[in-house]
Amino acid sequence: MEKLSPVYTLNNECQDCYKCVRRCPVKAIRIQDGHACVIGNRCIACGKCVAPCPSGAKRVRSDVAYVKEMIDSGKKVYVSLAPSWRASFGCTLEQLVDTFQKLGFQGVSETALGAEQVSIKTAEILNNADKGLFISSACPVIVDYIHLYKPEMVQYIVPLASPAQTHAKLLKEKFGEDISVVFVGPCIAKKNESDSNPDLIASALTFEELKVWFKEDDVIIEEKGNIENSVVPNLAHEGTLYPLDGGMNKTIELVGVKKDVQLTQVSSLHLFFKTLDAVDVSHLTKPLFIEALACAGGCVNGPCVATNEAHLNNVSTILSHVNYRSDVPQKAEVAVEKQFARQAVQRKDWTLDEMKEALKRIGKYAPEDEINCAGCGYQTCRGLARALLQGDAEPSMCVSYMRQLATKKVAAMLKSMPSAMFVLDKEFKILETNEAFIKEFTGDMKNEFLANPSLLSGVNVQNFVPWQDIFKTVLITNQEVHKEHCRFNGKVYDVHVFGIEAGESLGAIVSNVTLNLNGHEYVAKQAREVINKNIATVQQIACLLGEHMVETEALLSAIAEDYKDEGEE
Repeated sequence: MEKLSPVYTLNNECQDCYKCVRRCPVKAIRIQDGHACVIGNRCIACGKCVAPCPSGAKRVRSDVAYVKEMIDSGKKVYVSLAPSWRASFGCTLEQLVDTFQKLGFQGVSETALGAEQVSIKTAEILNNADKGLFISSACPVIVDYIHLYKPEMVQYIVPLASPAQTHAKLLKEKFGEDISVVFVGPCIAKKNESDSNPDLIASALTFEELKVWFKEDDVIIEEKGNIENSVVPNLAHEGTLYPLDGGMNKTIELVGVKKDVQLTQVSSLHLFFKTLDAVDVSHLTKPLFIEALACAGGCVNGPCVATNEAHLNNVSTILSHVNYRSDVPQKAEVAVEKQFARQAVQRKDWTLDEMKEALKRIGKYAPEDEINCAGCGYQTCRGLARALLQGDAEPSMCVSYMRQLATKKVAAMLKSMPSAMFVLDKEFKILETNEAFIKEFTGDMKNEFLANPSLLSGVNVQNFVPWQDIFKTVLITNQEVHKEHCRFNGKVYDVHVFGIEAGESLGAIVSNVTLNLNGHEYVAKQAREVINKNIATVQQIACLLGEHMVETEALLSAIAEDYKDEGEE
């Protein structure tokens, strides 16, 4: 069965706020029917959209059930434990190993062992280079970004698999090719890496998933760990620096590189994007190595690190437990060489006419209409237009366009509304009104206000209508009040007043029902005339009708009263 993307959306929870679009650095989000869907083959699984989602609709795929199934099947499953674990679990390594064994894992090993092998091999590559650019392959987010969005830079990735894959290879050489290796760390993108390299990494779990698993299975971390249950095949050394910004470079320096090798680090996608855009490889006269990490501050700040501890405290904790070696090997024990192929996302170049048509769909008819507010999640109106053409966006994402559209619709509705309408602030000053109000209540000023309705803005409505007691009641209670047959200036009105913002503003709809009421009164009057005429006739034939005279009068009276009562409602 095909797996979900590492990051996906629960559509029923999505509140169409477009926050994920704003946060996604590569815009791998498609809006359909107001819901934000992750585009799996374009997502680099950086996790930038997960935590900020206000409704919790963005989720990280859980692979716990899959790992449980592997263990239950009798497979020997080993944990590749990321060195950032010390930032997430307040326990000793022995305690954590005990807990993993309770879950059924065969053994626990530190991913840092693979990191050490990668550093040794990287130092060798740099020492053999005369000049050029070299980008680390440790971070899967960085690697996937270059694959998909900067394919021309693929050639500069160091041709080595990540520390996690190298570690998995090391474990398989130590314990047999038939074992399964599960990476556990703070990184969502490791799920993409495991999906692409199942021969080495069978699955990847986040620290958050692990904590949920502990809770579901009522597994607790014991206060004292069994010192006999240690990591295999041995403790890691300087590789435990890898989750820190500059940690990989420090390990390369410990291995040793020639003097003209330049080591630098970039942590955060934003800075990495700027770095790639600015670099000119042709100007490099020495080997320049970039330790590139997607998370600001390093993996210790990964999206699923599962801790509220301050960053500096976590850095200090990791630094305090580094087991430095006095003599770092110069030859790698295990190396997984890897050539990275281009897998660029295909984007169409749209014509000027196509762009103009797309911009018209969001009310942008001229350059000055393009306000580039970024409310839709795209930095520019043209960015949204391209997304519309690609089928990744909807016109409703443009806040300014929707506001303009709503204003036009409201204006059209107000203009066509036969009843007078007005909106007041708490001092009963007019905020909004319609043409019917002007015609009905502004008297001699009617033509002037019709020519320029804005003149009414801020004018106290008491200058035109007398129902201040109703307005005060609604302003205080924020409850609707409907009062019928209010007489004013010789006319009869139905007044409906409703609260908009409690204590701040209210709205009113006033309908002239004078003609309707007059119609009812006319029918009642005619009915009464019929009664009077019939009374005379009834008296003449009383002897014939007798008691029926009273019933006839009662019937006609009821008819007249019914019409009269209906008109007064």
